[in-house]
Amino acid sequence: MIKKNIQRIIQYRMCLLKFQNLGFEKIFSYTLAQEIGVSPEQVRKDFSQFHLRGNKKAGYLIQDILDQINDLLHKEDIHKIIMVGLGNIGQALIKYKGFANRNMQLVAGFDIDPAKLKKTCRIPTFHSKEIPAVVKKENVRLGIIAVPEAAAQEACNTLIEAGIKGILNFAPVMLKTPPDVVVQNISVCGELEALVYVTEKDKQK
Repeated sequence: MIKKNIQRIIQYRMCLLKFQNLGFEKIFSYTLAQEIGVSPEQVRKDFSQFHLRGNKKAGYLIQDILDQINDLLHKEDIHKIIMVGLGNIGQALIKYKGFANRNMQLVAGFDIDPAKLKKTCRIPTFHSKEIPAVVKKENVRLGIIAVPEAAAQEACNTLIEAGIKGILNFAPVMLKTPPDVVVQNISVCGELEALVYVTEKDKQK
């Protein structure tokens, strides 16, 4: 799981862009705190941890903090991604236009089903056995897994052997990876179950 503090940095960036678009040039820690639901102390602690510098008493210069966060997140670089699994989730992600806005480029898709490889796609598609060659050729470090549960660990192993260091996993299974490979699990049902727990708990009060 990606650490919550870097997730908050990403949330701060979204808030800063929002206020910048509204015409603001400066922002205070308590304003950012209110926007994402943390304390002003947490904002300042996060900024200190990631060496985001500014005049907290007079207000942070929004563009200055954005520039620092962009450097931190390597926003000026193009980050190449491959997709393993060309089913419904995979096809939906291929059509997603938000990647380009974040300097992310989905360069190839993979599947073991020849029928899925024949479908018209916005990106080149290959059999999964071609993963190592494409990863090496395109110098890819990030991969998305969108395969059934039974095939997820094998897909993960293939990505790791090919040199992938970051995996976004949509399969409903906890993947086993070495310490130098980061996995972010996306579980729609899990998030909904958490919401059920919270809403039912509130209802009982």
